[in-house]
Amino acid sequence: MTYTTSALLGVAVVVVIDLFVLRTRLVTRLVFWATYPIIFAFQLISNGILTGREIVVYDPAAIIGWRLVHAPVEDLLFGFALILLTLSVWITLGRRGIQRTPAAGEGSALLRRLRS
Repeated sequence: MTYTTSALLGVAVVVVIDLFVLRTRLVTRLVFWATYPIIFAFQLISNGILTGREIVVYDPAAIIGWRLVHAPVEDLLFGFALILLTLSVWITLGRRGIQRTPAAGEGSALLRRLRS
């Protein structure tokens, strides 16, 4: 399986998880798309450094070759999937009441349940 196939499959699986499994529906929210460019910009910077300086090198046979600021588009897709999954899980845990508000020193509701 090429990196391109993996990245596309990863995005598809995470979108299905977001929409139908966890039902957070982040991809349908304007606030997600309004703030995603911030993440995207920092992803381009870090990817540009790593791939531009050839710290990370990709096999040309594994990627389609399209790049944006030295970053293969597959990296950008993979990063999107990682961010979307992380935020979806975070929202799901928040809905379940696992440390809904910051409580420094007290621990989360989950820790309190484990202690008792």
